[in-house]
Amino acid sequence: MEAVKVAKVVENYHLKNLTPDIDLNRAEIRLPDINRPALQMTGYFEHFASDRVQLVGFVEYTYLQGMDEERKREIYERFTKENLPCVIFCRDLQPDELLLEAANRNNVPILVTTKDTSSFMAELIRWLNVQLAPCISVHGVLVDVYGEGVLIMGESGIGKSETALELIKRGHRLVSDDVVEIRRVSDDTLVGKAPDITRHFIELRGIGIIDIKTLFGIQSVKETQGLDLCIQLEHWNKEKEYDRLGLEDQYTEFLGNKIVCHKIPIRPGRNVAIIVESAAINHRQKKMGYNAAQELYNRVQQSIAKQFE
Repeated sequence: MEAVKVAKVVENYHLKNLTPDIDLNRAEIRLPDINRPALQMTGYFEHFASDRVQLVGFVEYTYLQGMDEERKREIYERFTKENLPCVIFCRDLQPDELLLEAANRNNVPILVTTKDTSSFMAELIRWLNVQLAPCISVHGVLVDVYGEGVLIMGESGIGKSETALELIKRGHRLVSDDVVEIRRVSDDTLVGKAPDITRHFIELRGIGIIDIKTLFGIQSVKETQGLDLCIQLEHWNKEKEYDRLGLEDQYTEFLGNKIVCHKIPIRPGRNVAIIVESAAINHRQKKMGYNAAQELYNRVQQSIAKQFE
């Protein structure tokens, strides 16, 4: 099961750590959901979602301020014994010493952010959904072409990296070469990124490894990109029938989500980068409600109908 280190959350959101003696690399978050422990602060611990990040806002904080010391000790001890991933105080609210003592005893990290509770909760849920999403690695190249995430696939040596390089020279952006990590962040959305070790690099046979970010500048690369379209490169086979109209979309599936897939035959003289660019523009047109193949089909039908009038 995927997990996010609490240390990564602290780094990403610049949180203040009030329990420095606790190893944040051993504390893990396994669910993207958030719990606000208002009921727990009143002493109700049945149906307590203790495996979630606990977020304390102004409401919970002011309630705690009105509790007597003995009651606080009882609640804090019970609260921090529930094997919590961490507790985050929002709006720069500062927990009292009794909570910090209980947290240190029971190995629960206590963190603080200056952000408002609602906005921070929404942002943290969104970020955790991405980090904890189901993930697979596929062999291919992911490029941002006019805002469309195009995954170029095909057998080794067919020209995926060379196609990506030509697209980059034409002003588009590289996300990942050779290996693409794909995450299913929702029922409708797949997001791709590069493994940390190969980010911004492309392998060109006969030349070797080149650094796209260094050669072409920061505008030529992108960290993550949603997957919108798959281009499957394959060697030209004159015995095979290829789609010449595109009236019906073909699909491929990753992690249960389907995306449109075009099979592009490769032969000498074909500018694959321009074909990929045109496919991305055409896919974007279709999403906006215009289908060129359907328009041509309608014209042909109208022309036939006129001949029989």
